[in-house]
Amino acid sequence: MDFLRRWVLHNFWLKVLSLLIATGLWLAISPDQEPAEVAIRVPIEFQHVPPGLEISSTTIPEAQIRVRGPERLIRELRSTDIHAELELADARAGERTFDLTAQQVRHQRDLHVVQVVPGQVHLSFDVRLTRDVEIRPRVTGNFLAGEQIAKVLVDPERITITGPKHHVEMMDAATTDPVDASGTRTQATFVTNVYVSDPLVQVVQPTPVRVTVIMEKSTPPGNGH
Repeated sequence: MDFLRRWVLHNFWLKVLSLLIATGLWLAISPDQEPAEVAIRVPIEFQHVPPGLEISSTTIPEAQIRVRGPERLIRELRSTDIHAELELADARAGERTFDLTAQQVRHQRDLHVVQVVPGQVHLSFDVRLTRDVEIRPRVTGNFLAGEQIAKVLVDPERITITGPKHHVEMMDAATTDPVDASGTRTQATFVTNVYVSDPLVQVVQPTPVRVTVIMEKSTPPGNGH
């Protein structure tokens, strides 16, 4: 009992307090709490794009975000935990440069943004245009001797596209995927898809396209009228 009173119970609460302080210090310098950094590449998110306005830049840069925080958080960090946002509510047709700073980065509370690359984003804007264009079929194939294509029908004949005005105005037609009509006699119908070559222009309501290839006898050389 004397041993217990002398070494354990004597100044018991002071010893408990010392233990708590020591534990706190150990946690403070624990490897999981030591600061670490990582660079994460994330897409730039555009907020509140005005109705009727399109981003007409051909390339949209990503942002590389360097963040610092406890090693435990850094190890578990995913690209979806970091968001780089640009506010576009007051954007107008034309070109404009936006600053991209730590204030535009959304992240967990215990993290600190060290660097944002690029520091500025240059974008082009255009009003949205929607219009109909014709569909041009692409037919390929090897045909029997004496046979040739007489006519190609497309259903539907036109399709609606939309996108930045200047890009849409340059599109005079949409095109089907190649249709291989090899060996066709009389006629055959193929179901295919339609696409536009400009990545900034979209088909409003993508739909399968029916391409009908009608064949005829070819006229031998020298027998024409």
